[in-house]
Amino acid sequence: MSVIARREVELDSFWSRARCQLPDLPEQRPEAWAFGATKEDADELLALVLDGTKTGTASALWDIEADGESVPEIGELSFILDGQGRPRALIETTAIDIVPFSEVTAEHAHAEGEGDRTLAAWREIHERFWRQHGQRGFSPEMPVVCERFRLLFSAEDEPRNSAPGVDSGGSNE
Repeated sequence: MSVIARREVELDSFWSRARCQLPDLPEQRPEAWAFGATKEDADELLALVLDGTKTGTASALWDIEADGESVPEIGELSFILDGQGRPRALIETTAIDIVPFSEVTAEHAHAEGEGDRTLAAWREIHERFWRQHGQRGFSPEMPVVCERFRLLFSAEDEPRNSAPGVDSGGSNE
């Protein structure tokens, strides 16, 4: 099986398990993405989501536009992938604000859960990130999409000990 086919099977399986736990979810599978620009970023930031520390994220509107993507919308669902590209969490967007980088609030910085959770740390972390990885670099006036979300389901929510012959999809890592 190809890597792409294997990923599709994993996404379908995760979605099926999430829908078993949350039967009001729609039939259509959401998009899948990972936080950050590296496998290490993806794993570190996912861990913050799973432990309840991270309930917000920020994206450069410039990058969203350059990638031909749309700004997330309230109520939108997303799979969050780990550094290996495996689905580990299902989140729902609860709020969106688009503001210049210089106007991101301390409340949003705290919700992102990174560093010491202060606005100063948020600014330092995100300026460095967008200077290194942003498609148009960094500007204090660049538009930032500040997204708030809630965790709906995670691979950790699933039963660890299933009946013989039943694959719960969980891992004991």
